Amino acid sequence: MSEAITRELMAQRFRSFLPVVVDLETGGFNAERDAILEIAAVTLTMDPEGNLMPDATYAYHVQPFSGANVEQSALDFTGIKLDDPLRQKIALSEAEALGEIFRPVRKAIKSHGCTRAVLVGHNAAFDHGFLNAAVNRCGIKRNPFHPFSSFDTASLSGLVYGQTVLARACRAAGIPFDNQEAHSARYDTERTAELFCAIVNRYKDLGGWALAQREQGLEEL
Repeated sequence: MSEAITRELMAQRFRSFLPVVVDLETGGFNAERDAILEIAAVTLTMDPEGNLMPDATYAYHVQPFSGANVEQSALDFTGIKLDDPLRQKIALSEAEALGEIFRPVRKAIKSHGCTRAVLVGHNAAFDHGFLNAAVNRCGIKRNPFHPFSSFDTASLSGLVYGQTVLARACRAAGIPFDNQEAHSARYDTERTAELFCAIVNRYKDLGGWALAQREQGLEEL
């Protein structure tokens, strides 16, 4: 019963879209030219009361695509060491990494009764642009993400907390943030997921999100 309620609530909440939080660490700012170095995604779910929460994390090191540019300033900022032996051993190609991300996203879409994923990101246009460029480079035909719609937690945090920097927005929301761990795709994605859930749940607690429609959906179950 609770799984049916969760499925119905999630399908209703975002117009049959499943929000999936994504973060990429890259070799620069040009999505067509610069390499993706790390990618992470966090799928989301709901409890029977309609509270949004993180579900599962998927994170991978990525080999720069052939001919990709990597700025030294980007490596200095993220702390990524391309010549690290462990990284070289476990890093996936772009196509492999996207496949590892997209498979569980498709599964989560189906299990929540949704039709497509919508990207959630902090400054989402950046991550969305790199994701779409990689999809095109790899010739992937079944991209589970909407091609242009997204939720930007930088904008949402500015509205709700008066903060647009991820670390400051998390702290304003009561979410611990370790600057020493920041700028890894896994860490930033997990904190962004917590932040997005906090914003959505706070809005619900204040009486938002078409409560009458939600209650009607629960009654029908």
